[in-house]
Amino acid sequence: MSKAKRFRELLAQPGPILTPGVFDCVSAKVAEHAGYPAASISGAALTASILGYPDVGLQTMPEVLAQARNIARSVEIPITVDADTGYGNALNVMRATREFEAAGLAGMMIEDQTFPKKCGHFEGKNVISAEEMVIKIKAACEARRSDDFAIIARTDARAIHGLDHAIERALMYCEAGADIIFVEALLTEDDLRKVGKAIPKPLKANLVEGGKTPILHYQQIYEMGYKLINYSGTMQRSAITAMLDVLALLKREGSALSAYPERMCNLADRSALLGLAEFYGLEERLYGPLMETEGSWRKELEAKSASQGKTAGQLPNWL
Repeated sequence: MSKAKRFRELLAQPGPILTPGVFDCVSAKVAEHAGYPAASISGAALTASILGYPDVGLQTMPEVLAQARNIARSVEIPITVDADTGYGNALNVMRATREFEAAGLAGMMIEDQTFPKKCGHFEGKNVISAEEMVIKIKAACEARRSDDFAIIARTDARAIHGLDHAIERALMYCEAGADIIFVEALLTEDDLRKVGKAIPKPLKANLVEGGKTPILHYQQIYEMGYKLINYSGTMQRSAITAMLDVLALLKREGSALSAYPERMCNLADRSALLGLAEFYGLEERLYGPLMETEGSWRKELEAKSASQGKTAGQLPNWL
């Protein structure tokens, strides 16, 4: 079963779909290991990770595509990608659709901001005409090879033209064929409820700690009418704070041992997450037994991998 098909099945099942925002293979594997059924590639977090820039539209399609392909390949859960404005007009959107679908993504989000775009919670945004966005959505739907590949349409019109206009656009995007609708940067619980009642297709909510949209329990948001509940920057921003804390501790105490193992995984934990036992097993199948060295933690690694349902010697995801 393709990951796009699996994502469609999740959409059809009852209950909310919680999607952490991932930005590299490790964060995607962590989300998968934590038991999340799907994840989304955060455009802001990915740009920060690969370019060191804020989310102000400087990322290009080849840069996002290369990272997205690796992320999708590294896990079994379906992954959707933030494709910004589609990187140009409707023709660019068609190319982006083909490229991301071929790269193994389960779906793609495009937005109606002008280019260059900005993070939905930044100031100074603007939007293209609703009619132009409709053309882009229709182009994406036409370009995909499988109807399972989900087209997520985002509008940033709430910040510029108000909630009623944003809802009008969202309804137009539904009619154009978008599978999931995302009205970005809603400001109040009342905003969330109004959008939830007005839109007939599955809705995405994006919760950003410290951002513009109220942070509510995901079950409450689901009951308002939202299916896909996304936490776009939670993982990366948590990692930044953790890294700053442990580096301050290292400088202060002379080592980071006081953070281990409560706040830091060991080498076997990370290697199990990345599938080292599978590679060991594959090497042995091809070349014979590996030479064990003093202080080997291979048994610990294999036990951890087995607890994750991994089998030594099976083909890794990239093969």
